[in-house]
Amino acid sequence: MDATAERREFYDRLKTRSAAPLWEVLSDIVRKDPRTAVQAALWRYEEMRPFIAEAGRLITAEEAERRVLVLENPGLPGMSRITQSLYAGLQLILPGEMAHTHRHTASALRFILEGSGAYTSVDGERLTMKPGDFILTPFWSYHDHGNPGSEPVVWLDGLDIPTVNMFDTSFFEKEAEHDHDRDEEGAPEAKFVETSAMKYPYEPHRARLASMASVGGPDPRHGYKLEYQNPNTGRAVLPTIGACLQLLPGGFSGRPYRSTDATIFCAAEGHGTSTIGEKTFSWGPHDIFVVPSWHAVAHRADDESLLFSFSDRPAQKALGIWREET
Repeated sequence: MDATAERREFYDRLKTRSAAPLWEVLSDIVRKDPRTAVQAALWRYEEMRPFIAEAGRLITAEEAERRVLVLENPGLPGMSRITQSLYAGLQLILPGEMAHTHRHTASALRFILEGSGAYTSVDGERLTMKPGDFILTPFWSYHDHGNPGSEPVVWLDGLDIPTVNMFDTSFFEKEAEHDHDRDEEGAPEAKFVETSAMKYPYEPHRARLASMASVGGPDPRHGYKLEYQNPNTGRAVLPTIGACLQLLPGGFSGRPYRSTDATIFCAAEGHGTSTIGEKTFSWGPHDIFVVPSWHAVAHRADDESLLFSFSDRPAQKALGIWREET
């Protein structure tokens, strides 16, 4: 038996004991730099909005539990994820509807895109929605959504479902009864220092970015950028997900930047382009795009623009594995 055949026979016998030779896979599992199946991709809101409306006609909030269109990364088909660690979707709640109370291990964020008057209640704290507001439902918090207003409300969901499922730690529970009349409004929008760690109103954060722009020049990669922080701890809003809001002045042309946290962006205002690796995407209000791990991204703004973004950076930093190229 020659050496190659003998080696194959050895590997076959190892398989019968649920074992394998490390030297055959070492370069794949311990890599010199990140490699990912996640692809740079963009979802245009004007193209997705008709599907959202159609879902509203086809299925009730009662039937769906949550009426959401999952944004599946084209490199991860059928896996219900936008990056390896994060899920994203577009959720609709129509006037008069209520999505019943439940809780789950996964933490969630909501970035409001369209419509006003709906709310999320988190453990009895009612958080009324306006476009641009950023709302959290931390892990294992009872939460529900309602729309007593007169117009449909759509928001971008972001959850750490793939992370939770990677650890095989997913739990879900419905609340039998919930008295919505006892929920109290939280996070008054008149204050910049929020009384709630669950809601981050848009206008005060936009105003702070405008103030930054009035006194100094932009960062050459990010423009003017704020990280949302828990007002009680000063740390990221969730242990597994961080979020930012950045302002790009009209005419801004950013230098390329890359980091290990694959990042989901949503245009809150303005128009521009983002070059991700060799791909360039044009975007406008409510468009959503994803930058894979360790892919360089450079933003250009045609007019004054604001980008909301979220990623798993807090989890990577906690594990000591996050890296950026400066």
